Amino acid sequence: MAKEYKLTLERLKELQDELTYLKTVREKEVAELIKEARSFGDLSENSEYDEAKTEQGKLYSRIAEVEEILGNCVVIEDSDDGGEYVRIGSTVTVLDKEFDETEVYKIVGSQEADPMNGVISEDSPFGKALMGKNAGDEVTVDAPAGPVEYKILKVER
Repeated sequence: MAKEYKLTLERLKELQDELTYLKTVREKEVAELIKEARSFGDLSENSEYDEAKTEQGKLYSRIAEVEEILGNCVVIEDSDDGGEYVRIGSTVTVLDKEFDETEVYKIVGSQEADPMNGVISEDSPFGKALMGKNAGDEVTVDAPAGPVEYKILKVER
C-alpha cells in the first residue's frame, strides 16, 4: 500500500506548481543542456554530457517524487469546528518549562516540515506529543538529550 501524504491546501498548490515548472520549463532546459553537450563530440570523455545526464536523472527523480506525493495525498483542510486542539495546520505557542522560553510552532504534514523555521511535522516526536492537545495541557517530549517539558499556551488555526 502506498504511503499517504498529509498536505495543507497551500502545500498542495506549491507541489502542483513545482510539477508544472519541472515538466514545462526545467525539462526543456535540461534537454537543451544535453543537446549542447552532445555537440562537443566524443561522449565517452565529455564531462558536460555526463553532468547534463546527471541533471536529467535528478529532474526525473524529482518529477516522480512529486507525482507520488500528489497521487497519494490527503488534503488537510482548515476547519472552523470550534475545537482548539492541536492538529495539522495549527499554530501552537508553547512554554519550554526548563528555560522559561516561549516558542511558536506550526504543525504540518511530513512533506512540509522545516524545523529550523518552527514548522514541525505531525510525525516528529514533538509533533506527536502536541497532536490532539489543548491550551493549558502539558506535554513531555522525548528528545535525544532527554525529556523536555512544555506547557501549551495557545492553539490557533
